Amino acid sequence: MKLLRLGAPGEERPAVLHDQHTYDLTGLTDDIDGPFLAAGGVDRVAAALRAGTLPAKDTTEARVGAPVARPGKVVCVGLNYRDHAEETGAVVPERPVVFMKDPGTVVGPYDTVLVPRGSRKTDWEVELAVVIGRRARYLDGPADAADIIAGYAVSHDVSERAFQLELSPQWDLGKSCETFNPLGPWLVTADEVPDPQGLGLRLSVNGIPRQDGTTKNMIFPVAYLVWYLSQYMVLEPGDVINTGTPAGVALGLPDTPYLRAGDTVVLEIDGLGRQRQIFADA
Repeated sequence: MKLLRLGAPGEERPAVLHDQHTYDLTGLTDDIDGPFLAAGGVDRVAAALRAGTLPAKDTTEARVGAPVARPGKVVCVGLNYRDHAEETGAVVPERPVVFMKDPGTVVGPYDTVLVPRGSRKTDWEVELAVVIGRRARYLDGPADAADIIAGYAVSHDVSERAFQLELSPQWDLGKSCETFNPLGPWLVTADEVPDPQGLGLRLSVNGIPRQDGTTKNMIFPVAYLVWYLSQYMVLEPGDVINTGTPAGVALGLPDTPYLRAGDTVVLEIDGLGRQRQIFADA
């Protein structure tokens, strides 16, 4: 199933895309969020689809919002692709590099992304997002991760490199600017992604291909990351984990311009959908 949220910002309503038809979920839930996932919402939607009880949803000109409302936290993993670490001159990490991103950065997959005031190095990063479906703390091992994951989505971990690397020893300043995490278009449920380590990721800027990678090249795979993070923090339903980006970011491409107002970025992951954003000045 592909869960999504349609409507103006702050007015999104839940829906499901199944067999190329979109159905209204407002009879089952007010929203697609942590409480919905924690209460077995995915199973309830599946049951309603089998029963044929969901009404059709008119999607004409409807804005697509982020597929998960109000994530409690966005946990990010840096330098999780060997080629990306090498292109940026970083040491390949022996343990996951973890940082947090303001959940308020999460916007829809086609929303305008704002270049921050004073920005010189706004950069792109296509990433596989993992959405947590059950509370997880101190998992015994990576094999336990499958029961915790609700699904997957395309994530754009927009970054301002000067803020991130030059102004502060912490990465958060360059990662938490307004609109810096487009998510979606869908939350694809875990049953439709049998191997999260076999997905192609691609990104282009103004029609020029910049990133073309695969999740099989992650240093730390998805199951390991979920287990690892559960040893240090409680993962709650609706939390989002950004799992890193492959090579091809502006930071690692000499003489490649960073993003400016008017630029268009298109990104996609196999089976998870496509995003498109036009950048504008904040």
